[in-house]
Amino acid sequence: MSYDVIIVGGSYAGLSAGLQLARARRRVLVIDAGVRRNRFASHSHGFLGQDGRAPDEIAADGRAELMDYPTVTWQVGEAGEVQRDGEGFVVTLCGGQRVAARRLILAGGVRDELPAIDGLAERWGRQVFHCPYCHGYELDQGRIGVLAVSPMSIHHALMLPDWGSTTFFLNGVFVPDAEQLQQLARRGVVVEPDRVQSISGECVDVNLADGRRVALDGLFVMPRTHQNNPLATQLGCALLEGPMGLYLQTSETQETSVPGVFACGDAALAAGSVALAVGTGARAGAGVHQSLIFR
Repeated sequence: MSYDVIIVGGSYAGLSAGLQLARARRRVLVIDAGVRRNRFASHSHGFLGQDGRAPDEIAADGRAELMDYPTVTWQVGEAGEVQRDGEGFVVTLCGGQRVAARRLILAGGVRDELPAIDGLAERWGRQVFHCPYCHGYELDQGRIGVLAVSPMSIHHALMLPDWGSTTFFLNGVFVPDAEQLQQLARRGVVVEPDRVQSISGECVDVNLADGRRVALDGLFVMPRTHQNNPLATQLGCALLEGPMGLYLQTSETQETSVPGVFACGDAALAAGSVALAVGTGARAGAGVHQSLIFR
């Protein structure tokens, strides 16, 4: 069967894009592998009307709303290959099934690569975070750490004092210059130059190379992000370098550099959140719909 639109990725951005298209009575196929980026977090914050809810509940409600529309089909699976077919696209799922559509929305998100420090990954989304707007408030002005992964981490360190007393662990990644040290001092940030050996404890105990242990209520780190599926690369979509990794270049309608291919959510954002993902999804859905009419 041929569809008007295939959406690769059924998390918040893909659901939001699909809703716009379903309400325009377009035939939509959503292909979803069921691996949300924020699956490690127990609660989602900063999304108006859903603040503090469990991420899987928000996603489940969104899917239920979308599937109430009769023109939407949901396919559990992973998109492994895509080819241009005239004015449209053919997507091959990893199981071999082939599906076609006039337009394609890439909403597969990204995966996070964390520094190789013992105890860090186990606490990801619970005591170790990347977004202060999503998780900072719940630390209740407590003891916060920032783990440096690049010189860009100083931006993180300068932000976090609004959420609690902040220690900046340089971890041998870089040495702040005199001006940067002054900025950190003005914000009340404690600079810790020693290397981090591991993370332990029921919350976050940072174990340093010299044997000291720094107890924290939460630790922030900028992961390195990678596109979740290979379709953008196969199509030749342009990518931009962000502070955490490559993301898809898009226009104001969320169209990529490849005509007919749109992208939304964390795959097309330098830094993501549920609220931003939903917003870009709505833009992508409307953009795709109008492209089907006016081209």
